[in-house]
Amino acid sequence: MEKTSSPENITSLVNDVSSRIFNKLPDDTWFYPGHGDDSTLGAERPKLDEWRERGW
Repeated sequence: MEKTSSPENITSLVNDVSSRIFNKLPDDTWFYPGHGDDSTLGAERPKLDEWRERGW
């Protein structure tokens, strides 16, 4: 099942990413996704609530 196939799955995904990555690593941590631009956790951290509200 795709992790973004329902609102519940998206909530679960964002919660997992928050607890496993954002809550454990510093803002200056770089990541290199398989799509989109490279970034740091600090640049993306403010978007977590927006992702939850938007559903992705």
